[in-house]
Amino acid sequence: MMNNLTRLLDIALPIVQAPMFGVTTPAMVAAAANTGALGSLAIADLSAQKSIEQIRATRQLTAKPFAVNLFVHTIPPITATLREQYTQTKSHIEHLAAKNGLTVKLPELDAIQVTPYQDQIDAIISEQCRIVSFTFGIPDAESIQQLKANNTILIGTCTSVAEAIALEEQGIDIICVQGIEAGGHRGSFIGLPQIGGFSLLPQVYDTVKTPLIYAGGIYNKKSMQAALALGAQAVSIGSLLIASKESALLPFEKERLSTVKEEEVVLTRSFSGRFARGIHNTFIQALEGSDYILPYPYQNKLTGELRRIARAHQDSEFVNIWLGQSIQSFSSASTAEIINQLTK
Repeated sequence: MMNNLTRLLDIALPIVQAPMFGVTTPAMVAAAANTGALGSLAIADLSAQKSIEQIRATRQLTAKPFAVNLFVHTIPPITATLREQYTQTKSHIEHLAAKNGLTVKLPELDAIQVTPYQDQIDAIISEQCRIVSFTFGIPDAESIQQLKANNTILIGTCTSVAEAIALEEQGIDIICVQGIEAGGHRGSFIGLPQIGGFSLLPQVYDTVKTPLIYAGGIYNKKSMQAALALGAQAVSIGSLLIASKESALLPFEKERLSTVKEEEVVLTRSFSGRFARGIHNTFIQALEGSDYILPYPYQNKLTGELRRIARAHQDSEFVNIWLGQSIQSFSSASTAEIINQLTK
C-alpha cells in the first residue's frame, strides 16, 4: 500500500477522501484521516474566517494530516450586462420556485459576497496547513510561491493532458486526474474536456512525471486496483462516501440516492454556472440550456437560498445532489468502515 505519494503525504493508505463542499464535514475528514487515508476539508470559497473555523474544528478531531481544498477561479467582473442577466435570472427562478410550491426571495447582486481565493491562502498559511488541494484552475504565481515558502504540498486537478502539463509546469507536487464520470464539479480550466477517466489516466501518466491521484467512478476494491494499475499512486473516493454516517446530506437526500437510476445522472450548469454531475430533477430540467444560467460563482450564490429553502421542505427537486456515474448501494456506514472495506 505504500509508495512515493503516500510517503510524501505521510499517509498509510493510497486513498484520498474527496473534498465535497456541502457533503464533507470535519467529522468525515477526521474519520478518513484516522484510518490512514488522506482526509480533505472542502472550504470552496468560504470567507477566510469561516475557513479557519473549519480547519480548527477538524484539528480538534484528528492529529493526522489532512488536505484543505479550495476553488481557484477567476471572478468575472460585474458589468451592466451581468446585472441585467442577474435580475432576469433571479426573477425567473423565484417564479419557477413559486409554481412548485416554494416561496423564496433570492439575494440581490450587491448583497452577494464572493471570496477571492488569495484571502483563503493567507488563512491556510496562518493555520500552518501542510497540504493544499485545489480545483478550477492553477493559483497565481505569487500564491504558489507563498505556499511553497511555507513547505506546503500542492495538489492540483486536471481533466485533460493539457491541464496536467500546465500543472506540472507550475511546479505542482501532485496531480489529481479527474475523469468525466466523477460526481460533483468538473475541475476543468482549459476548455471543456470530456474524457473518461480510465482513458485519460494512462495518457497523463505517460506524459508527466508528477505523482498522480485518480478520481472518478471508484466504488470498490477492483476499481481502485484498476486505477493503481493504470498509473495512479492513490485514488480519490467521493460518491462512495456521500451517504455515510458523517455526510452532511440530509436523510431525504440520502433516501433519494437509493432510487437513482443510471439515466438520471447528468452534467449540468444549472445550479452553479459550472458543469457538475448529479441527479436530474425539476430545477435542472427547467434551467439547463436556458438563458437563465449566470457565470460561476454568481449562479451558485444566487441559487444558494433556493437550495436552503428546498432542503427545509425536503424537496429533492430543487436541491443539487452531486453524484458520479458509478451507481451502487450507497452505504450509511461510517467513513472509516467504508474506507477499510476497500483495503480488505
